[in-house]
Amino acid sequence: MADSQGHSNGLTAQAFGAVLDASPDALLAVAADGSITMANAAAERFFGISRQDLAGRSHRSLFTAGFRDEVDKLFRQLGTEPGKPPPLREVFCVHSGGAKFPAEVAASLLPGLEADGQTPTGAAPQLLLSVRETSHRAAAEEDLREAMSLLTATLESTADGILVMSDQGHVAGFNDQFLSMWGIPPELIKGDSAEPIMQLVNAQVSDPLAFVDRINELEDNPAAESHDVLDFKDGRTFERYSRPQRVGDMIVGRVWSFRDVTPRRKAQEQAQQAMLDLAAQAEKLRAMAFQDPLTGLANRAVFNDGLAQALQEPRLKAVDVLLLDLDDFKEVNDILGHQAGDDMLIEVARRLRGCVPTADVVARLGGDEFVVLLTACPNADEIAACIVRCLHVPVTISGTVLRPSLSLGLASLGQDNVGASELLRRADIAMYAAKAAGKNRFLRFHPDMMTALVQRTDMESGLQLAVSRGEISVDFQPIVSHRMGQVVQFEALARWDRSGERVPPSVFIPLAERTGLISEIGSEVMALGMVQLAPWLTEDPSRSLSVNVSGVQLQDPHFAEEVLRLAAASGVAPYQLILEVTESVFFDADCSLIKQLSTLRDAGARVALDDFGTGYSSLGRLQDLPVDTVKIDKTFVSMVRTGTERLPILSSMINMAHSLGLTVTAEGVETVAQADYLTALDCDSLQGYLFSLPEPGRRLEYALHHAEEALNALNALNGR
Repeated sequence: MADSQGHSNGLTAQAFGAVLDASPDALLAVAADGSITMANAAAERFFGISRQDLAGRSHRSLFTAGFRDEVDKLFRQLGTEPGKPPPLREVFCVHSGGAKFPAEVAASLLPGLEADGQTPTGAAPQLLLSVRETSHRAAAEEDLREAMSLLTATLESTADGILVMSDQGHVAGFNDQFLSMWGIPPELIKGDSAEPIMQLVNAQVSDPLAFVDRINELEDNPAAESHDVLDFKDGRTFERYSRPQRVGDMIVGRVWSFRDVTPRRKAQEQAQQAMLDLAAQAEKLRAMAFQDPLTGLANRAVFNDGLAQALQEPRLKAVDVLLLDLDDFKEVNDILGHQAGDDMLIEVARRLRGCVPTADVVARLGGDEFVVLLTACPNADEIAACIVRCLHVPVTISGTVLRPSLSLGLASLGQDNVGASELLRRADIAMYAAKAAGKNRFLRFHPDMMTALVQRTDMESGLQLAVSRGEISVDFQPIVSHRMGQVVQFEALARWDRSGERVPPSVFIPLAERTGLISEIGSEVMALGMVQLAPWLTEDPSRSLSVNVSGVQLQDPHFAEEVLRLAAASGVAPYQLILEVTESVFFDADCSLIKQLSTLRDAGARVALDDFGTGYSSLGRLQDLPVDTVKIDKTFVSMVRTGTERLPILSSMINMAHSLGLTVTAEGVETVAQADYLTALDCDSLQGYLFSLPEPGRRLEYALHHAEEALNALNALNGR
């Protein structure tokens, strides 16, 4: 408009026009009928229409339909509420070329004034529209939306929980992972106070005070960064990162990041444990290479190395090897179990260390075999004797008092300067010589022992040949009943005549056990005994045959079947058979030996417990054993010398057996005093040289006659 009027503050029309043209927004004065009465320079640019052409034009041509009818509403609103400006309108404007662009419209009411811009004219007021193009804002907002979308996607896709706090202590932002990790309800974090959140967090961490202290430290030092680890009561582990939030150089808040490293921590702990286990295993393997795992002593490899080094040392004039093993150790394992055996070996090792603390090497070679290496020792014999004494002291194993016994062989480096293997072999020969000499002793190696070794080897070969040729014979020893006044049974005993000389059973029976020939010998004795004694047995059904049976024989799954076959073939009834076994057969792990005996008992045969009292089991264990008779060992019978002794152990054995329904036979009865004493204790039957020596089958009548004479003399002496 060429003649725009001034409006306020005393501005001239020209000055007022300059002000309008200086505005970057398009300004339009619109009359009540919607026609444009004034436009500034910005309006010309916005709409592409000159001010002259805008004057008188309807504002509707400049706006889309959404704003065309707004002018009347704005007039009414501003007229009724002049002090309350209406809200901005988001509209679309129409350029002269037809293009549409977004804009923001503000409205105010212009009163009618004179040309001085101060004096009211009374003319109708006009509506001043301020139009600001917002197309650039839309692009910026779109960029912002894209940026926020990217930020949101980034925050929500990360495995870390993110929390942003303002410098005023308010929650400025967070992601869902943060809520999930801490178990925080969404409505709680949207509250005005952070106190409920802190209570929830403190209830979870293992050390709430340390958690809060770190937060307070960072509040006192806003520019600091932080990284620590949080342990939770439920076993989880978080890493906590924190750094200040900056806008330029200004700190406006703090960003907290929480990462759940529980799997990693557990993996690290597992890896560390695996490394420790590996190190322990390596140490164990290293120890196994040099140490016996049961006793903690050195092992064979260490001993061999020590002996080799000692023999190579030219300054050493004395090198002694002491080789020992426990006597009858197998019985401990068989009767008390392998754990008891292990306990005894551990105790032996402990005592060995105490006996020879200055020894170069104390080692366990395996099983119940130990070895001691001494160098530069002037008194090896004294140490050997000390070992025998120390190890023979009683020890309680598995509730049973045992007296360990050992045989020790001593070999020393002599003028012949033998090698390591020969020195050990000599100690071994001396050890077996100690066993043969009665056990529980030591012997120093002597060349004559080589002769004994050759003889033993020759004896083994001879026994094997005798078994294969059927040269094992049987003698019979009678067993008498003082009540019945007659012989009630015979025991079949193995005999071996070699080159016209009788080999004592005490020599060849252990040899047979060591070489595994005992099973064949036992079977031969069983068969010969039945055949040769069958005529005597068939005369009286109350008579019986007693045969020794080894654990090796019972290991044969067909043993019971074979015994019954032999009995049937020889005409001997099963109930006339008594199988004598030692305690050890009742301690096999799978009870297979007991099953064999049970099969024979079911068929009518009886079982006798031989050498009772010499083993490791107690009298009370009798009730658990499937036996019919106990045979008291001659060791206890020999205690009776005059017949006036008080021997409670004998009476206890007999009374206990009778209370369990068992019969009792006493072995090794050689004197009248012994027979009288046992008869007074109500021992059921007696066996020994007093009645008869063992005789071959052809002299059976002689043995019977001699036994009956002795029995008659005994009865006559006692007035029976």
